[in-house]
Amino acid sequence: MGMELVTQQTVLPDMDELSFTDSELDYHVRNALKAAVQGDRDFYNQLVAVIHHKDRLVPEEVALLVTCLKALTGAVSCIHIVHHRSLLAAIFGMSLWNYGTDVMDALVELLISLAASSGQYVDLCLEMLVTNFMPPSSSSAHFIEFLKQPRGLDKKRQVLDRIHSTFQDIANLVPLTPLRLEKIIRDRMPNIYTKEPFIVMYVENMLRLESGAAGKLVGGSMLVTIMDRLIDLDVEIAWDDILQDDFCKGIFDMELEDLEGFSDQVQQDGNELTRESVIQRFFGGNLVAEKLDSLLVLTFEHLESCRESGRLIQVFETLLQSFQKTVLTAYKSKFAQFVMFYACSLDPENCGKMFTSTLVNIFVSGVYPAWRMSAVAYLASYLSRAKFVAPSFVATTLESLVKWCFDYCNNQDGDINPKAHKVFYAGCQAILYVLCFRMRSMISVPRLRSQLLLLHIEDILKHPLKPLQVCLPSIVEEFLRLAKTNQIFDVPDTFADYGMLESELSRAFGGVERLDVFFPFDPCLLRKSDRFIRPNFVYWSMVRSSYYEDEEAESASDEDIDEVGTNMADNISDDEGIAHFDEFDYSLDKMSITPRDSSAKFGGRIHGFVQMPSKIRPSTSPESL
Repeated sequence: MGMELVTQQTVLPDMDELSFTDSELDYHVRNALKAAVQGDRDFYNQLVAVIHHKDRLVPEEVALLVTCLKALTGAVSCIHIVHHRSLLAAIFGMSLWNYGTDVMDALVELLISLAASSGQYVDLCLEMLVTNFMPPSSSSAHFIEFLKQPRGLDKKRQVLDRIHSTFQDIANLVPLTPLRLEKIIRDRMPNIYTKEPFIVMYVENMLRLESGAAGKLVGGSMLVTIMDRLIDLDVEIAWDDILQDDFCKGIFDMELEDLEGFSDQVQQDGNELTRESVIQRFFGGNLVAEKLDSLLVLTFEHLESCRESGRLIQVFETLLQSFQKTVLTAYKSKFAQFVMFYACSLDPENCGKMFTSTLVNIFVSGVYPAWRMSAVAYLASYLSRAKFVAPSFVATTLESLVKWCFDYCNNQDGDINPKAHKVFYAGCQAILYVLCFRMRSMISVPRLRSQLLLLHIEDILKHPLKPLQVCLPSIVEEFLRLAKTNQIFDVPDTFADYGMLESELSRAFGGVERLDVFFPFDPCLLRKSDRFIRPNFVYWSMVRSSYYEDEEAESASDEDIDEVGTNMADNISDDEGIAHFDEFDYSLDKMSITPRDSSAKFGGRIHGFVQMPSKIRPSTSPESL
């Protein structure tokens, strides 16, 4: 059945009323394209005007647009990239978000035909589709509200489904499409200042490609590009003002989980403290932090789907490569590294061991000192904080670190020198830090206790390089207290036995990047991301509370301890998990915290509780070299 085309002065300015059937329109469109090449552009200009029409369309105009798009689809062989530039600009300037499904379908059919007709159109078609990952920026405010409604979600589904099916259709016709698409997506990645709903939508499409048919070709690039943007957002979050104003205040002396579960608000220095108010204080209105939080959640959910589809190990291998190139070398990374932590929590046996092995290898055999120090800081923080890591695996990994440090000592006959031996001191601090968190869970098992005693930890600590004088005083103090309490190592009765501990020495080996205070898996302060991390995370209060109980050592088989180790909470009774309300004031003073200069307390408080470096503060990592 034919459809009449009634020309109007506003749409077809140089023509009076005419009518064409569909087949006649096809013929006239072909002739118009050919005539434009010869210089006769009257009907061609009218055709461009129909395509370029931006105002809200009435049903007759929608029908006209659909018919013209279909006519162009049948005439793609007549389209010339030079002579018909205005027409191509009008086509590639269309946004699927502005039309109904009839126009969408006609438009993507035209794109497929254009891409198949000539290689010179492939990139233009792909760029147009990638641009439609997000609604048009000219209507961003409208679409932000629209996408919160059911109709908006339906529109989003209609657009994105057609985009991804069109990618596949073009790829079936042009085999190199995925590789060309990869570069376009990477180049068009929204910057950190893009509004949150739009950058999230763009990443959603990237992850959809990663898990789709083209994933084998472009999936790795999608993940790497996403990790790069996470780092860009991460380092954009400023901490300096917070630290300068609040570093010595009580809120930095506690971990957020100790606020969890209290029904009432607690007063500290006249300020009401709740877990929500703490996060709100740091990030309330911080648009960059909110974007990073949303993108991390999106990535976590994608990792869960990868596990369900059996692809997690494959995806993790790509993430691990990206981690080594970007996250490990990033300066002041605070939260992006939790992608690795969460992936490991989903598969500790494969991903977790792969992550640990990589960090050990970088520390032991790496070329750049800053990277080696960063790697061992990641390793120590991961072994200490990952609830899903078995004590037996912690002991085995510690053995590798101790062996390297002991071999280093045997090849040195000099005296203390923080700068010259900074990698060694970083390794020693990592060992002490892990033992502060994991000593109790290991010595409660006879086999692991024996394994720990066979290590050359005492020889390292007593070496003339004097690591106890260089490592962070808060870590050293806590380690010595726990070692003495558990009678596991031959430790001094007073700090004077090893000389006064000076925090300046730790600053010296940490360098300008302050790698001496880099603990990358400290508590996550992002509101939405935290719910993924929290169930798998060991907080210092969970460890601390267990040290207040004189528990008898229990024997356990290798199998039993591995099972227990997968849940750190199994080593802590329900009564020990979080300080009771009437102990809150005490916990504020005694809770594990950012490493800080505690030299004023040395000598007189070896039996008292010390703040541990599990802080609420920014982590610092080496600049990219």
